[in-house]
Amino acid sequence: MHAFYIPTLLPEIKHLFLSEEESKHACRVMRLNTGDLVELLDGKGGRYEAKILSDHPKKCEVEVVKYKKELQQPFDIHIAIAPTKNADRIEWFLEKAVELGLTKLSLIQTDRGERKQMKIDRLEKIAVAAMKQSHRTYLPEIKELQSFKDFIKIYPKGGIAHCEEFHSQSLTEMVPPSDFPILIGPEGDFTMSEIQMALNSGYNTIALGKTRLRTETAGLYAVTLLKSKFE
Repeated sequence: MHAFYIPTLLPEIKHLFLSEEESKHACRVMRLNTGDLVELLDGKGGRYEAKILSDHPKKCEVEVVKYKKELQQPFDIHIAIAPTKNADRIEWFLEKAVELGLTKLSLIQTDRGERKQMKIDRLEKIAVAAMKQSHRTYLPEIKELQSFKDFIKIYPKGGIAHCEEFHSQSLTEMVPPSDFPILIGPEGDFTMSEIQMALNSGYNTIALGKTRLRTETAGLYAVTLLKSKFE
């Protein structure tokens, strides 16, 4: 069943029209017809089964026939990552991380970071597409790029992955509390001053295997470890 994202959808709404973009995708790209069933997602846990009443490619009308509210997964997967110079790599990470259950993405500006800005609206579109493709019902929160120092002030405890020689804990051995962000640095790694700032705040050094990983690979590996640990 094909999924469509309707952020304004409410349980009491029984009839609605898909947006022009979603109507075109449903009726022209996917070639859905009157009577076909589709799935509607509101990004907040709502899963709606609906029937197409009119397969108009600009104003597709649907009727909700079934509604289910799904509970959010009982654990947070919050990754705070330094954007790579090549934006495609962070976009790839986001797509795969959403499929695996990412709940929040924070973008952090570090001393050795390679990007000063990211297009949040594009990242949100990628997250929506990944949510629909994987039929997840919760859309992860994406936070604007902020300085490492400011992020630490907002989230004083978490885990930090880096390449310096420190005693590290495995994510699979830890029992992180709610909203325990995992810090992933740029290709040049965090500076010693950033690492010390995080440790002084209350962060734990975490291990992500024995090999040195690219930024986006480290982020996805952290998501996978947390996913497997809690599920």
